[in-house]
Amino acid sequence: MQFNRQDKDDATLLMLYKKLLYPRMVEEKMLILLRQGRIGKWFSGIGQEAIAVGAALAMQASEYILPMHRNLGVFTTRNIPLRRLMAQWQGKISGFTKGRDRSFHFGTQEFKIIGMISHLGPQMALADGIALADLIAGRAQATLVFTGEGATSEGDFHEAINVASVWNLPVIFLIENNGYGLSTPVNEQFNCTQLTDKAIGYGIEGYRIDGNNILEVMDTFNKIAGEMRISPKPVLVECMTFRMRGHEEASGTKYVPAHLFEEWKSRDPVTAFESFLLSEGILNPDLIQTIRHNFKTEIDTEIELAFGDAEPPASEEQELSDMYFPFLQVPSPPQGGTKEMRYIDAISDGLRTGMERYPELLIMGQDIAEYGGAFKITAGFAEEFGKQRVRNTPICESAIVGAALGLSINGCKAIVEMQFADFVTCGFNQIVNNLAKTHYRWGEKADVVIRMPTGAGSGAGPFHSQSNEAWFTKTPGLKIVYPAFPREAKGLLLAAIEDPNPVLYFEHKNLYRSLSGQVPEGYFTTEIGKANTLKKGTQLSIITYGLGVHWVLAYLEEHPGLSLTLVDLCSLQPWDKAAVQAAVKTTGRVIVLHEDTLSSGFGAEIAAWIGEHCFHDLDAPVMRCASLDTAIPMSKPLEELFLAKSRLHTCITKMLAY
Repeated sequence: MQFNRQDKDDATLLMLYKKLLYPRMVEEKMLILLRQGRIGKWFSGIGQEAIAVGAALAMQASEYILPMHRNLGVFTTRNIPLRRLMAQWQGKISGFTKGRDRSFHFGTQEFKIIGMISHLGPQMALADGIALADLIAGRAQATLVFTGEGATSEGDFHEAINVASVWNLPVIFLIENNGYGLSTPVNEQFNCTQLTDKAIGYGIEGYRIDGNNILEVMDTFNKIAGEMRISPKPVLVECMTFRMRGHEEASGTKYVPAHLFEEWKSRDPVTAFESFLLSEGILNPDLIQTIRHNFKTEIDTEIELAFGDAEPPASEEQELSDMYFPFLQVPSPPQGGTKEMRYIDAISDGLRTGMERYPELLIMGQDIAEYGGAFKITAGFAEEFGKQRVRNTPICESAIVGAALGLSINGCKAIVEMQFADFVTCGFNQIVNNLAKTHYRWGEKADVVIRMPTGAGSGAGPFHSQSNEAWFTKTPGLKIVYPAFPREAKGLLLAAIEDPNPVLYFEHKNLYRSLSGQVPEGYFTTEIGKANTLKKGTQLSIITYGLGVHWVLAYLEEHPGLSLTLVDLCSLQPWDKAAVQAAVKTTGRVIVLHEDTLSSGFGAEIAAWIGEHCFHDLDAPVMRCASLDTAIPMSKPLEELFLAKSRLHTCITKMLAY
């Protein structure tokens, strides 16, 4: 291995050696503790330290790094105390994730490190959002994100790099090519000669370097980051290295040919650099022994202190409250007059009002800029607020949701428009595993609103008509609203934008241009989690939301003699249990109505809760009225048969006759 010191003085080279040696010695200690049974799991980065250390040293302290589980050198180079790291690795409540996530699956704003989730690829899109926030704010900064050669097979890899390329984002995409994704060798992972070939397809620069040469790594990343701060654009860097131990210690290495270990042992980043410094007269055996002794003493001391740290008791109240960023929403009442607006116009007005109130707010989605979106809700926004804040996106839902989280991490608010709620499947992982769990895992907000044009009624078929709110109502960490009227459409949207927690905002397409009402002008918010009791009667209560509200109102017009209590939930997570309980007490008979399919729809949760908490107030079993357990058909007769509306009369008649 050839080392080119260039103009680096002896002190700098000695510093690099210490930065390289320290994580190696920490890892060696971890392996001892693992054999002693004092820790439960370890993902070793032995043999790959030069990449983590060299790349981290090239980044400024204010710049974000998004590492993976073999990058201990990033954390030690950023000077996170070992005692704090050890508390995290032990799963202590005093760790960065309070015992909620493993090893390096955490982030810290203090050290500008954003940890991974187990799905490997999603953090790359977060880097896009972080870099976009810097770019818009005019900060001359770069963002560094790690991935492995195995994760380059994931769609998240493609989406994130493509977005970064299209938007000229200052992101360094670092691929650690260590030969194996768990046990899968590279020849079973991809068929290109080298991964940097992929850069050509994205129209960006690509570099392939020796990932075991600390000087080559640091010099390469110094050059790239320096240029990127002046001229923002993404770069792909493939660092060639080798994983000297198992994927994690329990998995072993029997699947790796023995000769590869011998070959790469001779290129060990620590011993090779140590030999170079010995030859340069910068190190000598006594100095090496002194450095190692001092490190060993420090490591042993820090680890034992961490083992001795007292554990606060686990708290159910704390666990539940930490699912969400602490935020007490105080509804802002309307200040001016009202105006007749269609449902669609109320949404547009809410977006415009939010953009005016929050200069850090961005809207992203397919065709939303000059075209104004598929439903023209953002028509004129690009001209009014500029394309920096109203951004057309490639067709890549996962990357855009991930970028929204990155924007939030770096001080922005973000709204993502799903062109149709059905398409959210392509961003599902980012929503349920990143947005929903980030605050619970390491205390960071996810200030993101996802607009979900939803529902049937237009004959659009199985992939443009689904009611998929129940996919998300069971996911802790998300808030979900579903306005049925123009006033709530604006007020709940502004409340969602104000709230620093992730909010899914369901808006029914069939109401866009068919429903009008009086809506306050200017800024106001409607409380999330508060239902509206629209009718108060004595014979029967119907709990519903969205288009179901209007089905019931139409039914009442046709049956004026029916005395019915009608509750519009407005919010599904959290939902207004007090309003539901009051409705049950009023009539003793309850139908839960929704447009979604019957089995496992959100109505099942409401019905179960009523049975559990309001049993003595019931005069009849709770009944669900929902759509058929089929996909949504296109033809009008089949769609009408599918929808719960076709069974509403039968359900009401049956309930009243009980």
